[in-house]
Amino acid sequence: MSPAADAAQDSDRELVAELLREVPDFPKPGIRFWDLTTVLADARGLAATTRLLSAPVTERPVDVVIGIEARGFLLGAAVAQALGLGLVPVRKQGKLPVVAASRSYDLEYGSATLELPVGVLAPGARALLVDDVLATGGTAAAACELVEECGATVASLAVVLELPDLDGRERLAGRPLHAVLQR
Repeated sequence: MSPAADAAQDSDRELVAELLREVPDFPKPGIRFWDLTTVLADARGLAATTRLLSAPVTERPVDVVIGIEARGFLLGAAVAQALGLGLVPVRKQGKLPVVAASRSYDLEYGSATLELPVGVLAPGARALLVDDVLATGGTAAAACELVEECGATVASLAVVLELPDLDGRERLAGRPLHAVLQR
């Protein structure tokens, strides 16, 4: 990457970091919630985030973007649009009329199940998975497993924020991860 491109990415990261809002004790006491609505509501912040999340594609070409419910839908749609690709949503259980595969997993404050729709992910497709935060890695790992079960490849994961103290990267089994920020 050129020095000018590095400087532009640094500037984008600084803007996103300034706009990101921390909400203590949500959704329960002891949890620090990182709120991206302040980033999404700012046109410059959304554009910067989209550019930063699209960066892994320069190193690993992709065919499709996977948006992980729910903030990953918003971010993934922006990235897919910027890259000229389609978006496949990974949804919470019970939201899809036809399901190709499902995975249950543990969160830092509960459990959940994700589902992938039937007939929208081509076997062999190279996927960029997009989400807002990587915490314990349960959501990202479950989404990766769904994509791989359907015959596609996880080319890369891109998140706005990684919380390294929660060891989420460990659950991704060496899959490439691009985090815009770490806290």
